Amino acid sequence: MTPFTFTSRPARIVFGAGSLERLGEELDELGIRRALVLSTPEQRFLADRVRKLAGGRCVDVFDGAIMHVPVEVAQSGLDAARAIEADGLIAAGGGSTLGLAKAIALETSLPVVAIPTTYAGSEVTPIYGMTSGNEKKTGKSYRVLPRTVIYDASLTLTLPVGLSATSGLNAIAHAAEGLYAQDANPVMSLFAEEGIRSLAFALPSVCARPDDVAARETAQYGAWLCATVLGNVGMALHHKLCHTLGGTFNLPHAETHAVVLPYAMAFNLPAATEAAERLRRALDVPDPAAALYDLGRRLGAPSALRALGLAESDLDHAAEVAMRSPYFNPRPLSYGAIRRLLQMAFDGTAPNLHSFDGI
Repeated sequence: MTPFTFTSRPARIVFGAGSLERLGEELDELGIRRALVLSTPEQRFLADRVRKLAGGRCVDVFDGAIMHVPVEVAQSGLDAARAIEADGLIAAGGGSTLGLAKAIALETSLPVVAIPTTYAGSEVTPIYGMTSGNEKKTGKSYRVLPRTVIYDASLTLTLPVGLSATSGLNAIAHAAEGLYAQDANPVMSLFAEEGIRSLAFALPSVCARPDDVAARETAQYGAWLCATVLGNVGMALHHKLCHTLGGTFNLPHAETHAVVLPYAMAFNLPAATEAAERLRRALDVPDPAAALYDLGRRLGAPSALRALGLAESDLDHAAEVAMRSPYFNPRPLSYGAIRRLLQMAFDGTAPNLHSFDGI
């Protein structure tokens, strides 16, 4: 067995439909008395519900979270927290809201209680990111890792089918890359395989029957496992490409992950045989790259970068940006290979494990 190091970071997971009702006792457990609730403008209704449940433990709501956490929005949220002398943050929503909470926690070390409503997984990772100009920069600090996560599947019932699909595929991407990470370990590989299996099983039911709470819980369970992988081991080409496309061209986060995932797998898995075998088991297929592409089509997720608003004239620049300060990757990278991958993803060409033979 390959030598490895595994460190478990303390975090409290409260799982189950209806668990939001336990918010007050969870805030008490952390000693939070002056919380600031964070949300997007679209989820202000949830923020107001959370504030009501928190009672006197919550002082105010800041509903200015937006995608990719522009530094100006992060500063506004930080100002709001300081203005009320907040002693904790409650992030109610998806990745944009969690990202804002992390940006504030990075500066203040305030404890974060996360109430996720998507499957993106930011709530169990120490990874943060902010966008300045047209470039998204990411980092890692355990100051931003939420102390408590409340997984209440009933809160995902209003998540639109399209976003359920792309958010779930985004979660699968976390675990898939974790299987061939430079610092991969057997514990996280078990999490990854089970997480991918759970999501691939649950997502078709979620999209066919959006009010199926049992399917939503299974998807949320899988998303937690996949995100835990993201929080414990490094990522590679897939995440580098998605950060490039999101930060430089402002493409939507989950949708971009959903499109890029099968192409990144087609490129990397031939050089990562153990990861490929685990993906075959999790998905019960001979070709994981082709299966992930097919899963996206079955779920009705976007199939091509052109559908997300990227222009074909942007592909050269995207490849050039992606080659700057590249992440570790199991397969050697070149501008030509990245450019070809992006072209396939732009066109929506069906990939397989032989798509990049000879590169």
